[in-house]
Amino acid sequence: MVRENGHGMNGTNGTLVPDRTRETHATRTFDRAVLPVDDVLPSVEEVDATPVVAAAPAARPPLTLSVVIPTWNEAGNIQHVLRQLARFDDIVIVDGMSEDGTVELARAIRPDVRVIEQEPRGKGAALRAGFEAATGEVIVMMDADGSMDPCEVEVFVSMINIGFDLVKGSRLAVGGGSHDLTLVRWAGNKALCSLANRLFGTAWTDLCYGYLAFRRDCLPRLALTADGFEIESQILANAALNGLRMAEIPSIELPRLTGESHLVARRDGVRVVKAMLAARYAPRAKRAAVALRPMAVDTTT
Repeated sequence: MVRENGHGMNGTNGTLVPDRTRETHATRTFDRAVLPVDDVLPSVEEVDATPVVAAAPAARPPLTLSVVIPTWNEAGNIQHVLRQLARFDDIVIVDGMSEDGTVELARAIRPDVRVIEQEPRGKGAALRAGFEAATGEVIVMMDADGSMDPCEVEVFVSMINIGFDLVKGSRLAVGGGSHDLTLVRWAGNKALCSLANRLFGTAWTDLCYGYLAFRRDCLPRLALTADGFEIESQILANAALNGLRMAEIPSIELPRLTGESHLVARRDGVRVVKAMLAARYAPRAKRAAVALRPMAVDTTT
């Protein structure tokens, strides 16, 4: 026990000195007033031994989930991907008029899959159509080439369940990695990510990676218009500008199962830059209108 001004603290130099009060087996001393121990502590008989059990918080119902997958001639991959998504109820495939039987193979594995067929205008156009058709509270976008691990979906959803609006995967965050990222694509992604961080005041580690999850009710605020691969950067740019709560988690990119990537590094890199600049320097009034735009209600379910 220490006191100030002579009772435990020297009043002249502020140093600690021993307190002169003492504690014995029979008494305790408080401010030099001696009290019997029995007057300080309750007796054993007075203590209520009934255990205190905290009330369990009410369980939240699980968030409903839609997985949106754009496809274009992915017959060699789509069945493998859908087998790994067997535990999810709402799967939306947006197919760009595949000629290799992608849709038929998808329906053979998942008869309940919802398929939207449209002219192949690009990944962005396919995703936008899928987002509009999705009915889940959370939308997860992933590729059809087998490079994204469906086991990570639960981590994305758990982050949204604790309050984030959008969760993005990162191959370059600690704990992430890629078995498919070439040196050219790595360098381009790094440069684009650095530009994005400067434009939007963020600290992302990976930009051009399309493994994302977000709350469906945030869709109007994302104001998506992109038709190509630049949709990934447009989603993140508009999310940052509209103040959505975002989290970045490590993700492992697996090798593509079969076929070749549809991405063209130089062409799509230029489109990413244009999309980010357009988002950043759009008139402030336009961004405000995006944030306040009401969401269309799906009356078909």
